[in-house]
Amino acid sequence: MKRKPFIAGNWKLNNTIAEAEELIQGLLPRVGAVEDVDVVVAPSFLSLSAVVDSARGSAVQVYAQNMHEKDSGAFTGEVSAPQLVDIDVQGVILGHSERRQYFGETDRALQLKVPRALEAGLIPILCVGETEEEREQGDTERRLRHQVQEGLEKVPVSELHRVVVAYEPVWAIGTGLAATTEQAQETCGFVRALVQGFDKEAGNAVRVLYGGSLKPDNAAELLSQPDIDGALVGGASLDAESFGAIVKAAQGS
Repeated sequence: MKRKPFIAGNWKLNNTIAEAEELIQGLLPRVGAVEDVDVVVAPSFLSLSAVVDSARGSAVQVYAQNMHEKDSGAFTGEVSAPQLVDIDVQGVILGHSERRQYFGETDRALQLKVPRALEAGLIPILCVGETEEEREQGDTERRLRHQVQEGLEKVPVSELHRVVVAYEPVWAIGTGLAATTEQAQETCGFVRALVQGFDKEAGNAVRVLYGGSLKPDNAAELLSQPDIDGALVGGASLDAESFGAIVKAAQGS
């Protein structure tokens, strides 16, 4: 099945509003008219509105980095799906390893967040991945199975194809290390098989991304693999030239 490549830049806790606007203005001439790749940027909450306005009319989509499963209530510091939709955000990253590691994000919470995002019309990027210790102990498949099955359990089968799943080996994030091409393909293929366990057609349609120190110099090789449909890019997404080069590599894949 032909799946449209998907490249998402996670800006994490970087950039003031002015810096975010400067970055998107640097990106638009490079990727703003790309039609054969879904191009996404995910600024911090405070910069979302500004980046949405700057990207309006271009092919660049703007996603949030997190959201709460409830629409309102006594959840200080949280942001809801309707609030994101209200400012024309188009999707949301959920379950990033840093959310899990530093802020106690649980698979049970994601079980509620993923379907809520879909109900609101947002595209969720569900992040899954194993730590270095889990990989060394041979627990990669067990860990991924639990994360994917929990995260997608309450998603209607008819909506599964809209979910994007990002495999991020936690040991490769921000370390400069990357999984070998063989490791990345094998694991992304396993993630796809887990989604096929819910529904084969949906599993064939779901985009599976790789997210672990992907850069312009290794992008083409990784993105050429049959089960890697794109990338969740961290540090390299903060430079317009580097991110543009990754999108170009995806066009060639």
